[in-house]
Amino acid sequence: MGTAAPHDGAPRPEPARGHGLETRGIEPVPRSERTARTRGLVPTWIAANITVLLLTLGAGLSVTYGLNFWQVLVVGCAAPLVSYGLVGVLGIAGKRGGAPGMALSRAVFGQRGNLLPGALIWVARWGWETVNAVTGAYALLAVVHLTLGVRRTGPLTLATLLAFVLATFVISGLGIHALRHCARWASWLFGTFSLLVLARLVVTTDWSGVLARAPAPASAVIAGIGLIAAGGISWAPTAADFTRYLPRTASSRAIVLGTVGGSTVVMLPMVLMGSVLAASDPRFATAADPVSFLGRALPLWLAVPYLLIALVGMLLINAMSMYSAGFTAQTLGLRVPRPWAVSVNAVISLAIGGVLMLAAASFLSSFIAFLSLLAVAFSAWAGVFGTDMLRRREYDPRALLDTARTSAYWYRGGFCPAAVTAWALGLATGLLFTGSDWFTGPLARNNPVGGYGLGWVVTIVVSGAVYAILPKPAVVAASPDPAAATEGSTALVV
Repeated sequence: MGTAAPHDGAPRPEPARGHGLETRGIEPVPRSERTARTRGLVPTWIAANITVLLLTLGAGLSVTYGLNFWQVLVVGCAAPLVSYGLVGVLGIAGKRGGAPGMALSRAVFGQRGNLLPGALIWVARWGWETVNAVTGAYALLAVVHLTLGVRRTGPLTLATLLAFVLATFVISGLGIHALRHCARWASWLFGTFSLLVLARLVVTTDWSGVLARAPAPASAVIAGIGLIAAGGISWAPTAADFTRYLPRTASSRAIVLGTVGGSTVVMLPMVLMGSVLAASDPRFATAADPVSFLGRALPLWLAVPYLLIALVGMLLINAMSMYSAGFTAQTLGLRVPRPWAVSVNAVISLAIGGVLMLAAASFLSSFIAFLSLLAVAFSAWAGVFGTDMLRRREYDPRALLDTARTSAYWYRGGFCPAAVTAWALGLATGLLFTGSDWFTGPLARNNPVGGYGLGWVVTIVVSGAVYAILPKPAVVAASPDPAAATEGSTALVV
């Protein structure tokens, strides 16, 4: 049982075995536990996209961007290929290092340098978890009103928010096995009722009017792809979190295909359905409460179960995000077991969500605008980390956990100058092309990149290119068998 404990003085969880509570933190997963299969990524990324927001975005493609049915079809196919293609590629790092994405990021940015992107990504993640919890609570209130006629009150509002956050915490706290199990069931249920909704749309839609619509300019299609793909990029830093239990022999191609395939199965029909629904009633594109709108657009027998499944999807999206946020908190120095790290985000979501729902509901749009600025950090990190993957095939498990000067990933004072510089320049460039209620960059308007919402693409390109050009520390050779470095030992922990 006995290699030396890491220098960060963290607790020592037992290995996560079986199908119950996952106790493993950011330490690399030993070979004996890396028994997952790449086909399991399909339901995982299906669950990550079951949200009513995609219906609203699909409606916006038709109403705001003026795309016709065939152009929306192109967007629905291209957007997941672009965004989740990148997520899948970054997920390959998980099978190479067996650790979460933000832990592997220490090898790129340095033990201290990793705190910079890690802190921004963590704040952005718990912020979006709060927004998703508020949205889920509102959706649950809408379903209760739709089915029982019960109107919203203060106590009921807090009760629905508490129920949503608690359910999120339970699933994410249990860990990867619970997430996989819930994702499989949600995928089957969502697929079944989506087919029913599609069948009804096929029968009730005036297809002659839908298909006769004139096409929009190609620039609008590009903008639409950027709009839909931007959401998927936020999963880039967490991709390895869901692949670290794969054996090193797992097919990289299968990882990418499973990630893209799972997201496409949801994004394509949801975007198309939103577009078709907007053809019948364009108000759907700007509806403040899309859940209630769907309740009126679909028969009650179909609307209620479909909306409940969508609520389950929102719950799983939040659970996946909170699961990864727990790892990020640990990489930032929170020395508690993973489930307790997850609870930090749950408490934050509950506290801020309650304020937003009861005391400052009008602040929600401004809060989202603030988070959109932080989201640029995801793209800047992805550009640097993805470029580093081109030259790195191994991650030293001991160096990842050694946060002292003795770590092979200490570099210069704990920082990798090339990575930190590239990330900062990419972040600054992305903000130039970002527009929100809080801040509008000088290049956010009157040009194709900013006008079409493609600032995240420029951010990735700039950060990746700068990192590729700058001189970097030599890649330190990892242990001969990184996956086995923690075999039979519980000492390499967070």
